[in-house]
Amino acid sequence: MVRLRRQRADLSLQDLADRVGCAKSYLSAIETGQRNAPSDEFLTKLEAALMIESGALVEAGRWERSMAAGGQAVQREVTKLRADQQTARRLAELLSSRSRTLDDAYRSGELRGLVEQLEGSDHGPVAGVIPVPMPNEVPLINKVAAGYSREFTDLAYPARVADEYIRCPDLNDPDAFAARVVGDSMEPAYSEGDIVIFSPAQQLKSGMDCFARLEPDHESTFKRVYFERDGDEQVIRLQPLNNAYPPRIVKRDAVAGLYKAVSVMRSIG
Repeated sequence: MVRLRRQRADLSLQDLADRVGCAKSYLSAIETGQRNAPSDEFLTKLEAALMIESGALVEAGRWERSMAAGGQAVQREVTKLRADQQTARRLAELLSSRSRTLDDAYRSGELRGLVEQLEGSDHGPVAGVIPVPMPNEVPLINKVAAGYSREFTDLAYPARVADEYIRCPDLNDPDAFAARVVGDSMEPAYSEGDIVIFSPAQQLKSGMDCFARLEPDHESTFKRVYFERDGDEQVIRLQPLNNAYPPRIVKRDAVAGLYKAVSVMRSIG
C-alpha cells in the first residue's frame, strides 16, 4: 500500500522518508516486507504524507502485526478463510447465473465440488495449538553500546522508529521501549550489553530502577531513583548500584521523564 501510493504521488523513497522523518532504509524495509508494520503513530504520518484516507494504513498495520504475531497457525487459518470466501462467491455466481441451470452445474461436478469445499471447512481452534498472548514489539533505542538515544516524541516517549525491535510477550504497553546498558554503573544487577525493557505505563515508586531523561541538555541515564526532599524542595536521587560511582541529586523539575524497568534480557556466555 505504501509503495503503490508513493509511486502514484511520484515520490522517491528519500522524498517520503524526509517528509515523515525516518531513514530511507527503514522505509524501504517496510515497503518490501522485511519489517513488520510500524507503530500507529508512524503510519498516521505516512497517511498524511501520502494523502491516504485517515485510518486506512493504521488498520492495515494492525492486521499485519496481528498476523505476524500469531505465527503460521493464524496465517493458515486466514488463508483458509480467504479461500472459503472465494468459493462462496463462486457458488453465488453459479446459483444466480442465467446461462447455466443447476442441473448443468451438478452434472459438471462443479456444484458438488464447491459445496464439499464449504462443508469440509473448519474454522474452529487449530488442533494442538494453544492460544498465546501476542508479543509486543518494542523499539531498541540504542542499538550499539555508545550511549542512550535523545530522540523522543512530543509525548515524552521514545520515537518508535528504530533499527531493531525486541519482542516482549508479557508486556502490554504500546509506548514501551528497550535500551542496552552502557557502562558498569549498574553492576552487579545489570551488566554492560544487557537489554532492559522500560514501560512508561508503569506506576513509579521510590527505589525503582528507571530510565531517566534530564533537562535542559536532553541527557538520558539508567539509574535507581529515589524521591526525596531537600528542605522544601523536591529532589530526585539518581543512585548507581556500583559503589564506585557517586549518586547524583537533581531537582524534580529537571527530570523530563522517568520510565520504570520491567524486564531484562541478556546473553548467557
